[in-house]
Amino acid sequence: MHGTTPHPADDAARSVAVVGAGPTGLLLAGDLAEAGIPVTLVEKRPHRISNLSRALVVHARTLEQLDARGLADELAGIGRPLGSLRLFGRLSLDLGSLPSRFPYVLVVPQYEVERLLERRAVKAGVRFAHEREVTGLRQDADGVDVEVRTPGGRTESLRAAYVVGADGVHSAVRDLIGLPFPGRSVIRSLVLADVRLTEEPGSVLTADAGPDGFALVAPFGDGYHRVTGWRRGHDRPDSDPVDLEEVREIVRGALGTDFGMHDPRWMSRIHSDERQAPSYRVGRVLLAGDAAHVHSPAGGQGMNTGLQDAANLGWKLAAVLGGHAAPELLDTYQGERHPVGRMVLLGSGALIRGALAHGPAARLLRATALDTASRVGPVWRRGTAMVSGIGIRYRRPRGAHRVVGARVPDVPLAGGGRLYEALRGGRFVLLAPPGLDLAPGGERLAVERWAAPRGTAVLVRPDGYAAWAAEEATAEQVRAAVGEHVG
Repeated sequence: MHGTTPHPADDAARSVAVVGAGPTGLLLAGDLAEAGIPVTLVEKRPHRISNLSRALVVHARTLEQLDARGLADELAGIGRPLGSLRLFGRLSLDLGSLPSRFPYVLVVPQYEVERLLERRAVKAGVRFAHEREVTGLRQDADGVDVEVRTPGGRTESLRAAYVVGADGVHSAVRDLIGLPFPGRSVIRSLVLADVRLTEEPGSVLTADAGPDGFALVAPFGDGYHRVTGWRRGHDRPDSDPVDLEEVREIVRGALGTDFGMHDPRWMSRIHSDERQAPSYRVGRVLLAGDAAHVHSPAGGQGMNTGLQDAANLGWKLAAVLGGHAAPELLDTYQGERHPVGRMVLLGSGALIRGALAHGPAARLLRATALDTASRVGPVWRRGTAMVSGIGIRYRRPRGAHRVVGARVPDVPLAGGGRLYEALRGGRFVLLAPPGLDLAPGGERLAVERWAAPRGTAVLVRPDGYAAWAAEEATAEQVRAAVGEHVG
């Protein structure tokens, strides 16, 4: 199951090699395999799902994407929902008003997300190639040759129509195609520790910043808590060891208590960068997740942004390789996701700089800015929507209906069911008004009716965004839109 088997020659012309078996790579590989595209998932680590992963929260929009794959409810049953996020001990970001089935942030460790996504990928037929390190890439007009090094030092070659680098901040794929990764470190000597606590924190996620640092404490659900902390003036190399007393001091300084932490199973020191590749596509090689963008942990958007990259790219690759769309469709991945990566980088950077505000004047300015924003309802609601991912929309072509490019909510459907259930299997969904005479759809398209009478016809992409819409559309207009977008 987790070995590697070469694709037959006739499969290579329509196959994808995904490099990196983290959440981004697993979701993408599963989407492609479910669409009938041969996929090899290349990972340099041995096969295991580590319980030492960094990400701890899943936002509403990511849960919606997982819902469209039948995974969200199971994940929600494992994690702990949090209806608000407290910023700097002063203000709460209210998530309960989000227009979603998931009006909260789910506190759940990354390894639980990976476990569900791996199970799905295996079931869909993804070929896993663990302990294979990518050492070379060579692309031509028809495909890409990938060279990998085996544990025994041998070189193997894999041929694919496209390659996606989802192999993290130190991406071998990005380096091999010569893309720079400009940016800088925003915080050094960030301390991570998994510990047991004698005193349970009063909140599912406890975070605050003081004059000399900040700390965050969140549960794994297995008796351990993840502690993340930073102390001003203690920049040390990542290679320097961490001891429990250092972690205690940082947490006491920011939160006033160390909760009686003990029995660490893992401690580490890292730095946090803000970086983004200038392009997410070079020919037949694409980047996703941390290989394309990396930013501060503030807001917990790293894994979420990568998973949404994968949701955007997967259906497009499947359409191109299935012969339903021209390769130019892949250019829209850059056009849609690069601005989102930039927005997350800037937003998380602003949050971390606020947390690091030093001196009475800077802290007063931070407090004033937060107080002002909280009193301007639309500003605060938009900030909440963007952090959660609900507010993200893609550029609307000139002359298109106003909803084109926007996320389509999980509306109820006539006869029962929900839109995001209808999206499962990577299909387009046509939401049609009553009285419009249409064929029932097919393998790539589900035709559904609004539960409440509406005159708008909306063609929803597999990732839940509107591809086309019209008021009082005729059957001919709908068929033309389906032909253009679905193929």
